[in-house]
Amino acid sequence: MRAARLEGRGWLNTGGAALDLDSLKGKIVVLDFWTFCCINCLHVLDELRPLEAKYGDAVVVVGVHSPKFEHERDPQALAAAVERYGVEHPVLDDPDLKTWDAYAARAWPTLVVVDPEGYVVSTMAGEGHAEALDRIIGGLVETHAAKGTLDPEGSPYVAAPPAETALRFPGKAIALPGGDVLVSDTARHRLVRLAPDLSTVKTVIGTGERGRADGAAPEFNEPQGLVLLPADVAAAAGYDLVVADTVNHLLRGVDLATGFTTTVAGTGSQWRMDNGTDAALDVDLSSPWDLAWYDGKVVVAMAGIHQLWVFDPVACTVAPYAGTTVESLKDGPLDQVWMAQPSGLAADGARLWVADSETSALRYVEDGAMHTVVGQGLFDFGHVDGPAADALMQHPLGVAVLPDGRVAVADTYNGALRAYDPRTGEVATLASGLAEPSDVLASGGKVVVVESAAHRLAVPDLSEAAVSGQHHRVTRKRTRVAPGRLRLDVLFEPAQGQKLDYTYGSPVQVTVSADPPQLLAEGAGRTEDLTRELVLADGIEKGVLQVVAQAATCDAEAEHPACHLTRQDWGVPVEITGDGVSTLKLVLRS
Repeated sequence: MRAARLEGRGWLNTGGAALDLDSLKGKIVVLDFWTFCCINCLHVLDELRPLEAKYGDAVVVVGVHSPKFEHERDPQALAAAVERYGVEHPVLDDPDLKTWDAYAARAWPTLVVVDPEGYVVSTMAGEGHAEALDRIIGGLVETHAAKGTLDPEGSPYVAAPPAETALRFPGKAIALPGGDVLVSDTARHRLVRLAPDLSTVKTVIGTGERGRADGAAPEFNEPQGLVLLPADVAAAAGYDLVVADTVNHLLRGVDLATGFTTTVAGTGSQWRMDNGTDAALDVDLSSPWDLAWYDGKVVVAMAGIHQLWVFDPVACTVAPYAGTTVESLKDGPLDQVWMAQPSGLAADGARLWVADSETSALRYVEDGAMHTVVGQGLFDFGHVDGPAADALMQHPLGVAVLPDGRVAVADTYNGALRAYDPRTGEVATLASGLAEPSDVLASGGKVVVVESAAHRLAVPDLSEAAVSGQHHRVTRKRTRVAPGRLRLDVLFEPAQGQKLDYTYGSPVQVTVSADPPQLLAEGAGRTEDLTRELVLADGIEKGVLQVVAQAATCDAEAEHPACHLTRQDWGVPVEITGDGVSTLKLVLRS
């Protein structure tokens, strides 16, 4: 079908020019519907980079920014995110979801391929489609070059001028012995050691180039979390510091005295499935975002797959610790809990505090279970203080325990520093007007905030106050479904040259939950079938069906077949009405 118009508030990375499909005629256009809070969307940005390099100006990627959180509607916040994540293609600002609706997008991320004559030729949701996109684009290049309808020269992308600041979008920070502070200078791919004044640069670790080289001149790729090892563990391991090298999907070990860096966990490939080993250098990781020393090991906030993992730097092992990979909010035993992009960690004796960003939640681990003190689910957020059960945050990324026992939270999208008091169960705002605070630490008798979008570490004026802001709930176009029984069909066909892999049992798995949970009278949970009969409860008019589907395939004819895992999460808003459909079909594309 003919591609719909590109409508929005404005454009970024075009030098001020407005683009339309007529101006892109002759190009293969890949529309990437994304929102900058979404880790899956960030994964897709990295999957697209090699394709942009391979096909050059014959392909134009257009990021269509379709926000989830209220903060993401701010044009300045979007411009910052485009720079922060190194987006080097045009971006359409679509705060009212006009283009999102025109292309019937239902999930972040969604990719749409438009051919040089302006026709949609493929749509796919989720991440992990690099191979499929390569095949599609390669075929379109060949076809339209032969027809004379391909324009392989010229690009609408215009780079923004580089900024001059000492730090650029710093992510996480830790206090060092003696009063210095070490910060991950995330957008510049390095670590920076600051004097106690928080501005004087003492040393830099890393070349500043995006990469993964080890040694005396290391390279990182958007590093985030940092943790110092206890002295005896550091002596046994041979390094002092562990770094969450986020976009490389690695953990790195660093000798602070020399800066010498070694890869200590991860293969550099993104996790798709369990490969049956816990040997640290043989296990794939997925966007490790923060680190903490807890219960004798390094706990890793594995944001990319909504889990916590543990890394043992002496035994050189790494393994899942909490979470099932389902993206949602559910407490209980650690092997059964659901999280959503955990991004901040802080240990406090028996408790490990977690900033669970996509559920806007503050949670903690204790005695083998996870508990939530602030947070109501994937779609509820705001800036509300008071009793913790009623309090709301907006995509928090950092957490720290203060000397008085309160838990400080970098409430990132509210631009605030919040505090939860475990003794009273109350939440208060300590500071506001901050520029996307991404971490917080108590250092030298003061509270320090990593003010990421202001490119600095700051000591805010603390003045405890109660804020009673607006309660926001994400709303999207709802699918009208009939009451009672609802058939769920996940449609999947292996990619060309692949087949379903039954080596380890059923190659398919579907997990269904709902928000609110009472929406489903029957059918929630995990099964090994692509078809499921759900029963919608009486008396509930609307909600969100959360579906996670995956399928394992392998190469059909190869002598040494490679394994592949296709996985997709959907949040499907539904409205129960008498004239609704009785079958819900979702397409899982390989």
